[in-house]
Amino acid sequence: MKVFLIGASKSQAEQMIAEDTIHQIDLDGQIIALVRQKDEFFAFQSTCPHRGASLLQGDLDAGIIRCSLHGYSFDLKSGEVQLGLCSALKTYSVELTEEGLKISVPNE
Repeated sequence: MKVFLIGASKSQAEQMIAEDTIHQIDLDGQIIALVRQKDEFFAFQSTCPHRGASLLQGDLDAGIIRCSLHGYSFDLKSGEVQLGLCSALKTYSVELTEEGLKISVPNE
């Protein structure tokens, strides 16, 4: 498991990640998506598991991301499919600490 740190403090991480915006983050060559909704942060694979479309242009709505290509929807916390028939979205552990935002990504 690799752990990445975004920002140098809690407040800096909060300032770097605008609310209700999908951010593209490069973690050692792996592109993931990062979202902040209120006080929660979510990290997940940046492409839809259905047909590989980018989720960076997806629509956000109260803990759900919807793919702009076919409308498949996924829960940001669990990755579970909410609408559509495909595999779940890969999600990554995120923890906001005094040192910054920690994102844990399994070794692949």
